[in-house]
Amino acid sequence: MSLTDPELESKQLELLAMRQKANELEAEILEESAAIPWRLTGFYTMYYATNGFLLGLIAASVSLVFNVIGAPIAGKEPLELIRVYLTFPLGERALALTNSATQVYALDNGVILACGVCLYLGTGMFLGVPFHVLLARFTPRATTMQRVLFAATLGIFAWLFLFYGVLVWLQPIVCGGNWITSGEYLPWWVAAATHVVFGVTMVFVFPFGQFVPYRTPSKPASEE
Repeated sequence: MSLTDPELESKQLELLAMRQKANELEAEILEESAAIPWRLTGFYTMYYATNGFLLGLIAASVSLVFNVIGAPIAGKEPLELIRVYLTFPLGERALALTNSATQVYALDNGVILACGVCLYLGTGMFLGVPFHVLLARFTPRATTMQRVLFAATLGIFAWLFLFYGVLVWLQPIVCGGNWITSGEYLPWWVAAATHVVFGVTMVFVFPFGQFVPYRTPSKPASEE
């Protein structure tokens, strides 16, 4: 068949026209897709998890201040909680951080104190993730009081799980003793109250981590 065959030329022209039309349709689809704003179609788990990680730092700070202020009520030194928490990485050595003359608890080593505070705050950041996700998932339209009750219950469950579901057997294996959950150094009600305060604080910082979809400002009728 000759390349100059009119029928062949007609088919080639038709093919070129179809390719051009396809390119034009592709460009139109891309342009229209870009103009459509992104919309959330489900629960934004990653957003709430990321925000919970940051808000957990605030809640942990508040619960630590609460414990420092309330420790004398339990007959403990203000930073007793940090010393007890340090028994997980340091073992019994953390309990020996006392003044040898007075035998009164004193953390003179600023590095050790900083490590203990960082350990506490870091734990709070990780704990903030499930707290914030669950608050967003199950209390999106709840009142503040309902959220407080929900978060306080979560705090109790977190305390029971972490202390008596994990640390009660993990610390003896890792550190050779059970100082956090024994009750000798950290009364159970102090640990429970600390977790409840953490959960309640997550309620009050919850609005700062809510997802609010961005809405493109509509143009005035005069500009259309």
